[in-house]
Amino acid sequence: MAISPRQLLRTDLADISAYQVVQAQGFIKLDAMENPYELPAALQERWLDTLEQAALNRYPDSKATALRQNFCKTFAIPSSLELILGNGSDELIQILIMAVARPDACILTVTPSFSMYGTIADFMGVRVVKVPLAAESFTLQVDQVCEAIREHNPALIFLACPNNPTGTLWPQHDIEQIVQQSSGLVIIDEAYSPFSSRTMMSLVERYSHVLMLRTFSKMGLAGLRLGCLMGADLWVKEFDKLRLPYNINVLTQLSANFALDHISIFTEQAKQICIQRAWLIQAMQAISGIQVYPSEANFILFRTLRASADTVFNCLVKNKIMIKNVADNHLLENCLRVTVGTEKENQAFLDALKDSLA
Repeated sequence: MAISPRQLLRTDLADISAYQVVQAQGFIKLDAMENPYELPAALQERWLDTLEQAALNRYPDSKATALRQNFCKTFAIPSSLELILGNGSDELIQILIMAVARPDACILTVTPSFSMYGTIADFMGVRVVKVPLAAESFTLQVDQVCEAIREHNPALIFLACPNNPTGTLWPQHDIEQIVQQSSGLVIIDEAYSPFSSRTMMSLVERYSHVLMLRTFSKMGLAGLRLGCLMGADLWVKEFDKLRLPYNINVLTQLSANFALDHISIFTEQAKQICIQRAWLIQAMQAISGIQVYPSEANFILFRTLRASADTVFNCLVKNKIMIKNVADNHLLENCLRVTVGTEKENQAFLDALKDSLA
């Protein structure tokens, strides 16, 4: 007799939903915080020449040594910090949660924030504590976070700086208060650092229980799936034990090294995105019927004041514009998030947004 999944698998698996990725072929894609700019044609040719060096019959360098060294040099990572690379930041988040997955453990984050912190914890059977951000301003409610730390003693605290999906960059002294209160690890996720006005790297240097996540995805290499975890060696070497060998394939290592050698291209693209962000915020603020929130990331959160978010979203879809409907969180009622695209894409979004509100 054939055995059923319910007889063999974890009992809680039936209640877990698979992460859904919306297919957006044929759309102006402004839903996933991707860099809209491709490599210049001449640079693409040189990149392809680099890939010809790949020994596809051999396993890649298990520790991606050259890439890690190049990363540290390019971004002036303090020599006191160690780092490991992951197959996207998601793999590193998973490693962090795997490492603390005891029956009595929990992680703490805020809401709304990056969904994968909670999703991966659910996969691992680790309890999640979520502290709401302040309504409307989306600021950290530091007193409530510290109270939750005292009550639950979380093994990990995840703080996205800037935060997704709000675009908020909280004051460093708020983060430091939380760091000082925590006896567990505090993970500062700087996925959107290319578009942010400041970094909190100094906290990683000053506090041994603070680690930092960064990613290559937002700078323009989302297709590579490459993330980085930085922190004190006594912690990073333990997490490295849970990293699968050869997790960064040879094509990704060559491509990322090539990108770091031409980092000025990506820095200029980030500047252009910030210019477009400022223009788009100003243009959206001139449209009646929506509230636009400030952003230090490559996306903008806005709230519809008369029409529902579902109505606006569906109208945009009809116009072949794909953005993200985030209204399922009660603090984000009637809220939508749009990625900053090229000038042409942003104008097309604005035109379709006006039509949907009309």
